[in-house]
Amino acid sequence: MVTTTDEARVHPATTRAKRRDPAAGDSRRRRGGLEPSRVAYLYLLPALAVYAAFVLLPLLHTVWLSFFDWNGITVGTWTGLENYVEVLRDEDLRAAFVHSLAFLGFTCALPVALGLVLAALLSRHEIRGLAFFRSVLFLPQVIAMVVVGVAWRWMYADDGAVNQLLRLVGLDGVTRAWLGDFDLALPAVGLVGTWVMYGLCMLLFLSGAQKIDRSLYEAARMDGAGPVREFFAVTLPGLRQEVTVALTITAIYALRNFDLVYVTTNGGPGNASTVPAVEIYRLAFRESEVGLACAVAVVLMAITFVALLLITRLGRDRT
Repeated sequence: MVTTTDEARVHPATTRAKRRDPAAGDSRRRRGGLEPSRVAYLYLLPALAVYAAFVLLPLLHTVWLSFFDWNGITVGTWTGLENYVEVLRDEDLRAAFVHSLAFLGFTCALPVALGLVLAALLSRHEIRGLAFFRSVLFLPQVIAMVVVGVAWRWMYADDGAVNQLLRLVGLDGVTRAWLGDFDLALPAVGLVGTWVMYGLCMLLFLSGAQKIDRSLYEAARMDGAGPVREFFAVTLPGLRQEVTVALTITAIYALRNFDLVYVTTNGGPGNASTVPAVEIYRLAFRESEVGLACAVAVVLMAITFVALLLITRLGRDRT
């Protein structure tokens, strides 16, 4: 019988070579090329470079400019956190952020709720021409927001389609120039956002409803569940991921909303419907207060990040 000691004595070179096998393998891998994980990073490098050049660097530059009093042309003056204090102190800027929260209700919460109701109704019953209805309800998503804004500005005018319809049903006393009303301009624009976004939410939820096991509905009906209980017990839990996606998309749209407000009211009347994005444009390009505009942008970015973090955490905790 040949022991390990005998083997090392008889074939010392072979034994040393076997002991060096792992290191030799690593050495060969290093000579032959990079490890697979490092190769994967190389594939990601072009995308990361583009992301850093067009997102991260402008973002850091915006944060840097927010600490200056700068008109965009001359040399800026370092002011520290003064621009952020101004954001908190200025009533118009505070109102713009409050309006964004209202837009969250109109273009985030309301479309998701309507989309859930429509998806529950359309998935529960066989409807002839369902594809046609889905296309019609999704149509606002494929129209440019500027076109949507111009169309609804005409419809909300004193002699527009909305007032004509109200006069047709005998509600002459309700008619008004909706976008010129200090109290109703913001809800009027918000409802346009609802009209734009609810079709997207409905489509997401209809797609998600198709993956729900039909046996769950049958079991719920055998237990005596009605349509409402069936919705909360089966449909809504089954659409949890789709609801998270819909909330994320609509929340981003609500907080970055610029084109719809700019085209319909330009933030007016007064500042009744202004939002942070419109204020950023006004401060940077009309009043040459680039530092303050950057501070508003950074605050808006922070609010958006926190909102998305909460939505993601909510969806993750319940999955």
